[in-house]
Amino acid sequence: MISVCMATYNGGKYLREQIDSILKQISWQDELIISDDGSTDDTLDILRSYQDARIKLYHHQKIKQKYSFAYTTANFANALSYAQGDYIFLSDQDDVWIDGRVEKMLEQLKYYDVVVSDCEIVDGDLNILLPSKFSSEGIYTNIIKNIIKCTYLGCAMALKSSVLSYVLPFPKNVPHDLWIGLTVKFKGRIGILHAPTIKYRRHEHNVSATSAVVMKRNARLPKNRNTWRFKFSYRGILVRECCKFLYRVVFAK
Repeated sequence: MISVCMATYNGGKYLREQIDSILKQISWQDELIISDDGSTDDTLDILRSYQDARIKLYHHQKIKQKYSFAYTTANFANALSYAQGDYIFLSDQDDVWIDGRVEKMLEQLKYYDVVVSDCEIVDGDLNILLPSKFSSEGIYTNIIKNIIKCTYLGCAMALKSSVLSYVLPFPKNVPHDLWIGLTVKFKGRIGILHAPTIKYRRHEHNVSATSAVVMKRNARLPKNRNTWRFKFSYRGILVRECCKFLYRVVFAK
């Protein structure tokens, strides 16, 4: 059984296109778990318009966070808490899954605990900005390198449900995708699929930062305004949490 876990918040503009691309790739025994963070646009109306038993909507109580990405992390944690599948796919609300994504990722999950695929970077209208995120921004599983510059992308991840036993709960103020990548690198196996399986949308309303490489290809995208203070502050928290996790792994009885 597959559980697709999606976090939503005011994503009505692109939501239907993403849901349709997911539903046609999963079976009637699978589930699409959606955790909504209090949307005030037409997101909930769109979700309720689907007469599909695979879609399971849960409402998350938003709590004030220090960093903007922490809202998404908490929302994903809520979605994951309801997942019943043996295999779990993470999904953003505004991307589009490329046909064959599920089949390709499941094949890799025979050998790995977490798989991260490549993706096409597209604009709001699905015009390709960069045909490969890996080629333009790089991908690696080295722990130190990812702490310095995260190359893990949650919406391109699929994982075995068994990893949730040590990945959850997500530490406060740590990005969920980076935490999954680092902890599984400590304790499991990470696979890299060098084939695009999603169209990764970059537009003016993205929560996550858009890389300089992508912004050069589309002048309409807002400048990444993350300060050096921000980049160092949450990484300090991340290093502390990684040390605590490693201690538990090494000295656990």
